[in-house]
Amino acid sequence: MELCDHTAAHLCTLLKNGKISSKEITESVFQRIDKREKVINAYISVFREKALLQAKAADKKFSKKEQPSLLNGIPIALKDNVCTRDLTTTCGSNILKNYLPPYDATAVKKAYQHGMIGIGKTNMDEFGMGSSTENSIVGPTRNPVNTEYVAGGSSGGSAAAVASGETVLALGTDTGGSVRQPAAFCGIVGIKPTYGRVSRYGLISYASSLDQIGVLGRTVEDCTMLLQTICGPDRNDSTSADIQDNDFLSSLNNNIKGLKIGLPNEYFNTGLDKKIKDNILKAVQLLEKNGADIIDISLPHADYAISAYYLIATAEASSNLARYDGVRFGLRAKNCYDDIKEMYENTRYLGFSTEVKRRIMLGTYVLSAGHYQAYYLKAQKIRTLIKQDFEQAFKKVDIIISPVTPTLPFKLGEKASNPLEMYLMDLYTVSLNMAGLPGMSVPCGTIDGLPAGFQIIGKPFDEKTVLQTGHLYQQLTGA
Repeated sequence: MELCDHTAAHLCTLLKNGKISSKEITESVFQRIDKREKVINAYISVFREKALLQAKAADKKFSKKEQPSLLNGIPIALKDNVCTRDLTTTCGSNILKNYLPPYDATAVKKAYQHGMIGIGKTNMDEFGMGSSTENSIVGPTRNPVNTEYVAGGSSGGSAAAVASGETVLALGTDTGGSVRQPAAFCGIVGIKPTYGRVSRYGLISYASSLDQIGVLGRTVEDCTMLLQTICGPDRNDSTSADIQDNDFLSSLNNNIKGLKIGLPNEYFNTGLDKKIKDNILKAVQLLEKNGADIIDISLPHADYAISAYYLIATAEASSNLARYDGVRFGLRAKNCYDDIKEMYENTRYLGFSTEVKRRIMLGTYVLSAGHYQAYYLKAQKIRTLIKQDFEQAFKKVDIIISPVTPTLPFKLGEKASNPLEMYLMDLYTVSLNMAGLPGMSVPCGTIDGLPAGFQIIGKPFDEKTVLQTGHLYQQLTGA
């Protein structure tokens, strides 16, 4: 086994004991990139020279016998919609193809402050709009488990990089399932924290009230280490929660005796692949044998989640993406316009893909006079009802377990011509973003040679219980 295939937790132990160096880990990651990247296409850009300098600095801390941070010297991949100072940040879009941010996102800054090694920027669906990472200026990312299949999206590049050993840890973003779904498709762990737990400063917006930076790793323990590193209040983000208790590792090994686990009736009915359902129920039975109590619950407005989500998300996208006009930064159409209005039109025509244009048009429509109350306002009311459903459920249970996706990974191009079918891949994940809840995808074996996962949903700011439950399951299964 190469160094790049080990968990972050194991590598941290080896580094602390002086058995390996950060430079060796980083070189192992780049060797894997050289070997597999042409097929996987997990990265939009790679920072080899900068990463090796960071590794050298990390090793110097160990040589001086300092007390470096927990993840000092561990490689991390960064989704290409989190800003990195003077390093290209494209959002997978032609309109930001050569954009160089003047600052680091807070999550990136914290990772660097803890001595982590920035490997590169990962591939993604343009502006996070997609469920397969097929909609990008550099082409699709392939699933490392079977390269005929998608890696999921929109954080497919981050998930594929971790799963293939092209990084050890990764940052992703989740607007409606974009960390959890690709994690499930690639057979790794991915967690979306509570809205406000991790600063959004420096995250290029898709839908501001739904976007959240999350983490991906091989194990729950790895994700716990990274999440603990990047979360916390930030005065640069007005939506950042002022919660100081971010020590998740200390409670990771607690038992779950008496833990009440809810199973939503609506999530296990028609539409869910029977093989996925059976796998999840086996995982639930294992947790029950180890002390958990299983309780059936109802989320009565679950059927409206997808419709409400895509109205709210596209409305916010219509507003957020209006800034890309060719005037201030990014692409500008040249020599093909007579006035500023035509420049706007041509810039956006050349810069945005079909899927982004589709969502901007839908969002603009639902916000327009005569349609606002019929669509957008009604979607916001449904959002409130969905949030209230979870509040009622959490009066009875401590966590909720559900599917991540209704189907297994699908083949490249299989759903490209049917956007509605693609949207339904987020069926079980979008509600958490609308309610602001934490959720984590945990692998639960394979089905027909493809990874399967289940989702653990927690109360607001109760990431500890979510992580604790997932960690115990991995210990019991030897994952």
